[in-house]
Amino acid sequence: MALKEWYKDWFNSPYYDILYYKRNEQEAAAFIKLLLSHLNPQQESYMLDVACGKGRHSRVLAEIGFDVTGIDISNNAITAAREHETAKLHFFWHDMRLPFFINYFDFAFNFFTSFGYFHTEREHNNAIRTIAQSLKNNGVFVIDYLNVHYAKDHLVKNETTTLDEIPFHISRWQDDTHFFKQIQIEKPGRHDLKHLYTEKVAKFSLGDFTDMLAYQDMQVQEVFGDYQLGSYNVRKSPRMIIVAKKAVR
Repeated sequence: MALKEWYKDWFNSPYYDILYYKRNEQEAAAFIKLLLSHLNPQQESYMLDVACGKGRHSRVLAEIGFDVTGIDISNNAITAAREHETAKLHFFWHDMRLPFFINYFDFAFNFFTSFGYFHTEREHNNAIRTIAQSLKNNGVFVIDYLNVHYAKDHLVKNETTTLDEIPFHISRWQDDTHFFKQIQIEKPGRHDLKHLYTEKVAKFSLGDFTDMLAYQDMQVQEVFGDYQLGSYNVRKSPRMIIVAKKAVR
């Protein structure tokens, strides 16, 4: 029997939107604009937003003037994202483990730890292959991932937060290879009615990503440690933002 893919149910849940899409959109937009100022892409660049969700980051890229395509495995997210489609903003329901366009994009982005969800190393390698194949020669891929070492040292085991009058009880733990986050949700006024989801994210280090990328002819160019593009410190940086370039074949 196939292993259950937790992210399919969770990403399509309305509670996922409430928990994560309440994040500071101004902060996210500021990070993307700072990143673009550093990368300095040509105005006619084609960009791919991998695991785009409802497309909020894709929209930022498109508003700046780029031709942007977003892909996501969540039907609900893509349906919502398509309400914002324009001549230069496109969305597709797609599994990142499967091929998608070949030698088409100048830049590909994977923002805010939208990776590391799959059961096997092969599946993760397939996702990196999809991204590498989608890029033109000298195309650039940016992946924004948690810093495993920082996350281990700052793991908050239990917390409760209330959003839209809905209590979210969150528990976190880890093993040698993964971080886990269990989200228990109570419906307002219905303490007997609860929903339970468990996230699972791989503990990929910089070395792991370097190897996965190199296998697809992509070389790490830079690594940043936060959303202000500060230098990466293996213990002190909250993020691991990797910039890689596809080799000319």
